[in-house]
Amino acid sequence: MPTFPTPVFSAETIEAVLAHMNSDHNDDNVLIARAFGDPDATSATMITLDESGGTWLYDTPRRQELLTVPWSTTISERPEIRREIVHLYDIACEKLGVTPRPH
Repeated sequence: MPTFPTPVFSAETIEAVLAHMNSDHNDDNVLIARAFGDPDATSATMITLDESGGTWLYDTPRRQELLTVPWSTTISERPEIRREIVHLYDIACEKLGVTPRPH
């Protein structure tokens, strides 16, 4: 029988981060989808994350796509999730020519 690695983050931690991102940071999700996926993204929802990156489901006028964006490094602590999402947001703003809001 195959063995699977133990998840780094608990289901509760992942659910809390997703709830926060999808209720308080919808615009950030769209910026990330536009910068790393398709510039025509009209909406985006963060659907999961792990130690390697975050995954979003985004819509364009033509289709729906999955997007996984790697973190800058492998992470293992909850505060690192915020750091990495902020990092992606900053890169997205730079790529898209958007002035980032203060963190």
